[in-house]
Amino acid sequence: MDSARTFGDWLFVDDHASALLAVSDRGTVGETYVISGRSERRNIDVVNATCGLLDELRVTPNGVRHGDLIRFVTDRPGHDYRYAIDPSRIERDLAWRAAESFESGLRKTVEWYLANESWWRPRRGGANRGERLGLGQRT
Repeated sequence: MDSARTFGDWLFVDDHASALLAVSDRGTVGETYVISGRSERRNIDVVNATCGLLDELRVTPNGVRHGDLIRFVTDRPGHDYRYAIDPSRIERDLAWRAAESFESGLRKTVEWYLANESWWRPRRGGANRGERLGLGQRT
């Protein structure tokens, strides 16, 4: 399998918070509620959508399209190829549904990061400094 066939379920952060509040306020103690935006997408499609938004909102200094900067890497050992989630219980029992579509949530996320670079940029120098983790290497 390759990365282009890896799927994930995507949920905007404010929708996740509202689902947690719904569970806290209206959920049944001991019950399990699975939270999902019903937005299953291939990871490569998420990357391409993000690059398209960046092309629209912030052109690279040299004019290269963001999608041209994509580099594929080997999947890490034990990588799951699909994360499928069924949120029917939280939708039925707590009348909760994601307010944002995949597209609107991604746009809000990209816009937030572009507007708040002073918040996130210093954090990139932390423990992992942006390098790829989970490759099973031991020291």
